[in-house]
Amino acid sequence: MSTIDLKLSRSNRIYRSSEPLQGKIVIKSPSSLSHYGIRLTINGSVNMQIRGGSAGVIESFYGVIKPITIVNKSFEIRSSGKIDSGTSEIPFSVILKQPGEESLERFYETFHGTDISIQYLVTVDISRGYLHKSLSTTMEFIVESDKADLLERSVSSEMAIFYITQDTQRHPLLPELKSGGFLVTGRISTQCSLLDPISGELTVERSAVPICSIDIHLLRVESILLGEKIVTETSLIQTTQIADGDVCRSMTLPIYVILPRLLTCPTVLAG
Repeated sequence: MSTIDLKLSRSNRIYRSSEPLQGKIVIKSPSSLSHYGIRLTINGSVNMQIRGGSAGVIESFYGVIKPITIVNKSFEIRSSGKIDSGTSEIPFSVILKQPGEESLERFYETFHGTDISIQYLVTVDISRGYLHKSLSTTMEFIVESDKADLLERSVSSEMAIFYITQDTQRHPLLPELKSGGFLVTGRISTQCSLLDPISGELTVERSAVPICSIDIHLLRVESILLGEKIVTETSLIQTTQIADGDVCRSMTLPIYVILPRLLTCPTVLAG
């Protein structure tokens, strides 16, 4: 039985839109294989996706919103011919976006969300006619922003000041906290590159009860504009613990949160 596989030139499968997508098509066949051409297709799109479980608010609009095409290109790697028995490796190199080329959409960075995904796929097809089953394989590769698509100036880190007291909480509190109170102050960056961590600092000024731990929750917000209505869903994607157990009062604790690459993307509006 003949098989086909794809091997990209980079193990992390990360490319920029102006860079060549390079790799090898690996074909294993016990006997010589005749074909009518080998084609490589690149597809990129912004999609709605349905996951297991009960349907969410965004998922209810799945049938209404169409995918947004980013790139759809096809290349002929080889014309019709014959492939020898054994293992054959066919190299390829294709450009995702030619310099000066106007693409259908901007090359948004790869993103795997709960309801929305930005995905790039490379597919290789070996056509063998009507009498034989064609061979095909697909692999996802990851697109990061090209330098030309970034702002000319570097992203400046904007810090937000925050404070937490018993009066800012919406859930029931222990009587000791209500009477003795607590105060936590700090600051945290609200604008940064995906390559950089979210940084800041936190200080427990006072607390009437011992502290068990201090955690930073990273929430992802996905929104869809449908007509004049914006439908939004928020999901927890990461928790980072910055303190374990009771901490000294008035001591500054650093905040350092590394962003999960595939589960986050730059703030972006597509449509």
